[in-house]
Amino acid sequence: MGQVEKAKQLFVNLTKKAAKNFCLYLNKHRERIVNYHYYQSNKICSIGSDSVESAIKQIGRRIKISGAGWNEQNVPQVLAHRVAYFRAC
Repeated sequence: MGQVEKAKQLFVNLTKKAAKNFCLYLNKHRERIVNYHYYQSNKICSIGSDSVESAIKQIGRRIKISGAGWNEQNVPQVLAHRVAYFRAC
């Protein structure tokens, strides 16, 4: 739910290395931690990672094709399609 400080309080008094590492992680990535509850309760978009992971795999495959490259002139069109897709969900 994006409650970083509340989560940290659960671990702050623990002495195990894993607990300390988790607190360090929370501090370092505080701005990147997504409040999934907000998105889900406001029905903004699906919070499932399937479509995101699929898109990443497709891009990864495209990048690895021998001799393939991105045509700079096509980037705006591709981005426009991706934005339209994400707005639709």
